[in-house]
Amino acid sequence: MMILKSPEYLIHRKWMTHALELARVAGDAGEVPVGAVIVDTGNRLIAVGENRKERDQDPTAHAEIMAIRAASQILQSWRLHQCTLYVTLEPCPMCAGAIVHGRLGKLIYGVDDTKTGAIRTVINIPDHPVSNHHLKVLGGILESECRELLQGWFASQRQYKR
Repeated sequence: MMILKSPEYLIHRKWMTHALELARVAGDAGEVPVGAVIVDTGNRLIAVGENRKERDQDPTAHAEIMAIRAASQILQSWRLHQCTLYVTLEPCPMCAGAIVHGRLGKLIYGVDDTKTGAIRTVINIPDHPVSNHHLKVLGGILESECRELLQGWFASQRQYKR
């Protein structure tokens, strides 16, 4: 398959691998294992984030929000149109709203979220007529690896509670 060898795919794979490493760190800390990275148009790492809801006791401490907050501080701008966000799981409505309001240029995610996915699966916030910003979206990068990490973590949590 030609897309697997394209330079763009290799870049997406590189950054999603980094996001998966962050997701593993979150999972090891007792968080739902989701990781995120933000890069600029030169493919330079700007910011990272991992789920921290439990550790911070903050319902907004999702990986995407953490990365967006850090990128905004580093770039000294809330307008992130020159940035790409990589995240292992399709963003929820809160995170999709932050992505739109942060004016991110592109979103790349690993696996669909069939319960709360707000990019393409359950609802589509970025392409909704009320959205004041539209961005490029690509899902399915390292999809199997992202799915396996999440499923394995939830299975271990169910086993632990027994």
